[in-house]
Amino acid sequence: MRPKATPTIDRTGDTHDRVREDRVNKSGTITLRHNGKLHHIGVGRTYAGTYVTVLIQDRDITIAETTTGHIIRELKLDPTRDYQPTRQTKNS
Repeated sequence: MRPKATPTIDRTGDTHDRVREDRVNKSGTITLRHNGKLHHIGVGRTYAGTYVTVLIQDRDITIAETTTGHIIRELKLDPTRDYQPTRQTKNS
């Protein structure tokens, strides 16, 4: 009997990379699913209706306007929070 096939490459250091196209909703947020949980990311009502490209590498997220490439926001996702505010609070 043959041994079960296993990968020969060590993939423990690999990252989870994604690129998404989205539109900022009227309240100024976009949604992103991470580890099965839906997170709301504040972008700002100024950008409501704007099409954005979202670059995701593990918990590092970059949000850019699709038409111009202008970076709107960069953040590190806090998996303990549903809503990721646009600015840091004074306590953090």
